[in-house]
Amino acid sequence: MIHGISAVIITRDAGPTLEQTLTALTPFDEVVVYDNGSTDDTREIASRFSNVRFHEGDFLGFGPTKRHAVSLAANDWILSLDADERPDDRLLQALRRWDTDPEANAAARIRRENLLLGHPVRHSGWGNDWLVRLFNRRYCNFNDAMVHESVALSGDTQCSRMEGKLIHLAVTDLSQFLEKVNRYSSLRAESSERTKHPAVIVAKALFAFVRTYGLRLGFLDGWRGLVIAFSNANGVFWKYMKAYAADHEKSQRP
Repeated sequence: MIHGISAVIITRDAGPTLEQTLTALTPFDEVVVYDNGSTDDTREIASRFSNVRFHEGDFLGFGPTKRHAVSLAANDWILSLDADERPDDRLLQALRRWDTDPEANAAARIRRENLLLGHPVRHSGWGNDWLVRLFNRRYCNFNDAMVHESVALSGDTQCSRMEGKLIHLAVTDLSQFLEKVNRYSSLRAESSERTKHPAVIVAKALFAFVRTYGLRLGFLDGWRGLVIAFSNANGVFWKYMKAYAADHEKSQRP
């Protein structure tokens, strides 16, 4: 068993991947699942696992929501996961060896292997993906970012790299790209402070494609790299265009 570390997950309609994730987390004493309005079988899946504590509440943006979920854990040491991620055996072994001293100001980066339709993506900005996912909440926690949140480390946090990896079922159906673009662009548009001219928006979207497919070697990932590049460009376009349209509509009101 893995003692002294709580695995924490936020969910929303996570049925397609949650069972695999929770099965991989059975060695943990506690798994916190904080759900934000699922209408699928997420709750029923979570109820099958005796080590899962299921909570429900509002979605506040990714950073604030994950921070709230962290506050619900019994342990100060937190392993943060998404509902489509699971630790491999080497990572579980490393977690068993981790020193859970409550006074230790420490954290660990974990490599995430991102899969698109079951195949690892090595480039396109998806490769070499090291993320802070293990931390002591007394000293570290998630920031306030609405999208693309991360764990903010204190100035003297000792951060190391952990053996093993998280296997991320990033995309199991290409329609997920469209759903994520719509949801994420709305969240980012809401938090945007300034709008941009449509010509600038188009230029930014084109650069997002070139950066992913060319500068980040997406072409080496074949058609998967092309899909990711188009999705990134699409996300940039709609993030700024939604903010521009809302601001334009507001200015036209009497």
